Amino acid sequence: MTVFVTALAVAAGRGAAGSSAVAAAVLAGQLSVGWCNDAVDARRDTVCGRPDKPVATGELPPWAAAAAAGTALLVCLPLSLLSGTAAAVVHLAGMVASGWAYNLVFKRTVLSPLPYAVGFGLLPAFVTLGLSPPAWPAWWAVAAGVLLGVGAHLVNVLPDIEDDLATGVLGLPQRLGGPACRWLAPLVMLAAVGILVVGPPGAVTFWDWALAAAAAVVAVAGTAVPPSGSRSRWPFRAAIVVAGMAVAQLLQRGAEMT
Repeated sequence: MTVFVTALAVAAGRGAAGSSAVAAAVLAGQLSVGWCNDAVDARRDTVCGRPDKPVATGELPPWAAAAAAGTALLVCLPLSLLSGTAAAVVHLAGMVASGWAYNLVFKRTVLSPLPYAVGFGLLPAFVTLGLSPPAWPAWWAVAAGVLLGVGAHLVNVLPDIEDDLATGVLGLPQRLGGPACRWLAPLVMLAAVGILVVGPPGAVTFWDWALAAAAAVVAVAGTAVPPSGSRSRWPFRAAIVVAGMAVAQLLQRGAEMT
């Protein structure tokens, strides 16, 4: 996420200093959300036997993850302000707050995709509102971000749906079930890629269509094909690749986002 947003900032013309500020703020925000998740899900991860979670394995106490999350959040405040007040409000009240809201509230409700949609949808705004003068991003950049966020949510929970159901986590993907999410996720992500192909001004080039076709292959291969194990990370990896392709399209049109 940090690499993607930083690249977008460079393409949009934020310059070396502005892009570095974006990178630092997004990294701090993402660390706070991730560590918050580890603290909130400590008991559930322990029950599910998550070897990739230091809190679940007993290597770290839950309070350590909570303290780290709070510290990262405090650090994120001044780092966000380096991009200006408007950009900081979007980052903190939109992107970071959405991540915390997902961990604390929405994760167990039918509205679980909402924080992802809001957080990803506001990524371009954090970049463009830090320009001089500040500007709101084009509709197609925001719409693509929203769809990529929903798609990322769907594929991110796929490997853990069985454990989630066993521990009472009933977000929208868990209610839909693994097979439905495996087919719905690539459709949502490809819709995002499609918007980035036809939405920006100007003619659609051969390379735009080629990138969209490659994204289709990766999305279907990673999410529609049955996983080799119950904790397969291939759907998530496919989402990262498709998101990278979407960012590549944004990079080509970065200067046109406003």
